Amino acid sequence: MLIVSDARRPMLPRAANDAGPAGTPHPAESMRALLIKAKGGLGNRMLAGVTGVILAQLAGRTPVIDWRDGLYVPQGTNLYPLLFRDPTGIDPACFDAATSVAPDLWSGRLAEQPVRIIARHFPNRHSSPFIYRRLSVPLTGRDPAARVGVFWSYLPKLARLRRRLRADRRFDGRHLDAITQDMLHRFFTPNDRVRQSIADLFADRPRPIIGVHIRFTDRKVPLAKIERALSRLRARFPDSDIFLATDSAEAQAYITDRFARVFTTTKQLAEDGQALHYAGTQMHDPVREAENAVIDMFALAACDWLIHSRHSTFSVAASLIGAIPAARQIDVDRFNAKVVVKRWFQAIA
Repeated sequence: MLIVSDARRPMLPRAANDAGPAGTPHPAESMRALLIKAKGGLGNRMLAGVTGVILAQLAGRTPVIDWRDGLYVPQGTNLYPLLFRDPTGIDPACFDAATSVAPDLWSGRLAEQPVRIIARHFPNRHSSPFIYRRLSVPLTGRDPAARVGVFWSYLPKLARLRRRLRADRRFDGRHLDAITQDMLHRFFTPNDRVRQSIADLFADRPRPIIGVHIRFTDRKVPLAKIERALSRLRARFPDSDIFLATDSAEAQAYITDRFARVFTTTKQLAEDGQALHYAGTQMHDPVREAENAVIDMFALAACDWLIHSRHSTFSVAASLIGAIPAARQIDVDRFNAKVVVKRWFQAIA
């Protein structure tokens, strides 16, 4: 691993340091909650989390985001309120011993996370695109009577909620992207440190700014495609700065060696092809690295143009947060039939 350090002291895990939550850490016994669990990287869990939040609203439940699965921070620590303002402010641990739970396989086991439940009950189905249905309340049909419901999916599933959305005046007639963008702003507003870092990154920079996202660890975007797209766009806007968000030292060097006026966040980069969020034990400051990932996403959202692969939920989330029009996005995988078909299937699975 290459570690680019700003020599600051590691931060102890604590909730986002801005406005306090609207809710209470000790919910009333009468509350019907939906615990929204997670698996995968930041983009996956944010977009899937939006599905969970909307499902909770459709069912009259209170959404409680539960990211205690060990991404960046130790298992049992909820990463979500360390990064984002929590509008409900409810500690998911309050429900750990609950037995009135749907699906029933979570009864008395709400401290656990999807990976462990799958390993126990469905050990050969970790990669199944349908396994989330066994671990979640139904997306279609009647909401269960259990006091606590659980939702988990690796990817967003709003397409499967279309009929219920059309039947609800809060969502009827609205595009799924607009609904997603609204929920991202409501439930995924970064903490003060992240917002200030983004403001500092963009202070006094001329427009337009070209955002580039390159995932180059466990799932690689072709660098040559990125370079060609960036060369063409830079020719149109020769005075533009380039913001680069990547998880790879190799990809960062590739772009900075070929283009001038590239700026990045100061963060730890992978040199061995391992996804950073699975390497928490190798990080000097895991919480700060988690914040750096959020900074990258929201900085991409603040750019005028975005070069990326829509196969990445990270950059898709950024495009939605920033309301970047499709006309100002260059998807380097837009003609990749395998990627396009896979995205379509995953949306409806």
